[in-house]
Amino acid sequence: MKVDKNTLTNFSDKSNHADSRNHTPTVELEKAKAHIIVEIIEYIPNTIVSKTIIKKTTGNITVSSFAEGEEFTEKTSPFDNYIQIIDGTAEVIINEIKYNLKLGQGIVIPAHAPHCFNANEQFKMICTIIKSAYES
Repeated sequence: MKVDKNTLTNFSDKSNHADSRNHTPTVELEKAKAHIIVEIIEYIPNTIVSKTIIKKTTGNITVSSFAEGEEFTEKTSPFDNYIQIIDGTAEVIINEIKYNLKLGQGIVIPAHAPHCFNANEQFKMICTIIKSAYES
């Protein structure tokens, strides 16, 4: 099932996600508290779930879970994105090249590069974006 980035929903914790349908503010993960990163987000069948860790005007960090069979539609970003897999295996397509990332692996998605994600099996990832002027 293809999912557009504007329809992501966090069903497990409504207080920590900006749902595009109700425009509630995004709340960051609690500061100065230890977390087991892979446990702060759950898998929900037929769903991509996203939770904000840090959200600032200068960038953000989110954690997402993808149920098996889910796809995140192709998009581009004006900033580099660092993706790290924290559970499972993800298929990441960047500029039409497929990468199969396993637990612990990461990749930088260059600014302006078309990319998408496919969950051939369920996986969780952390996405880090630092917003700055484009540097080559």
